[in-house]
Amino acid sequence: MLVLIVGAAVLVGFAFAAVAERERGGGASPAGQSAAEPQTATLDWSESQGTKGERVVFGVKRFQVLPDGWRARISLANKSKVAFGIDPSRRSFGLMLFASGKHRDLEARNRAQTLPAVRTALAFDPALPTTLDPYATWTGTISARGALVAGSWVRFVFGWLDVIGRAPDAFPPHLLWITDEAHRLRGPD
Repeated sequence: MLVLIVGAAVLVGFAFAAVAERERGGGASPAGQSAAEPQTATLDWSESQGTKGERVVFGVKRFQVLPDGWRARISLANKSKVAFGIDPSRRSFGLMLFASGKHRDLEARNRAQTLPAVRTALAFDPALPTTLDPYATWTGTISARGALVAGSWVRFVFGWLDVIGRAPDAFPPHLLWITDEAHRLRGPD
């Protein structure tokens, strides 16, 4: 299952929900609030939007919590006949922290427009393209500084992808993907 957020009104609601999440300090992560210890997880996740021949595949190979931040090896494969624009001013590649790894909780928070703030990646190696051409794949490492809360569940965010030209039936014109899979962060020993 995927989470799609389409339209300016929903984007504004998403931003307000993220601010409210930070201000109330709850909901996104467990009450402990201690920093996750350095750790590495091989995830090998592959999720997709669309049908065979008109699909975008989102991959997360590996995730690391570092003493001063985090990094992930991800991929984005366009297995369709249309190109996707990735506007740097609207780019939301990164991760979200949740109190639960249950997919139904992700769906409920999406419907209620109370998703946690995106911990946006600040570095992309190699650089993320501004256009992902038909049948092209980008694979790279994304990273950012900052502690992550131990016991939280991490989901990765890919977006925004904007269809260039006529969107196939399987795609909205603007796509933001939040992984169905979630990874639990270990705390200090």
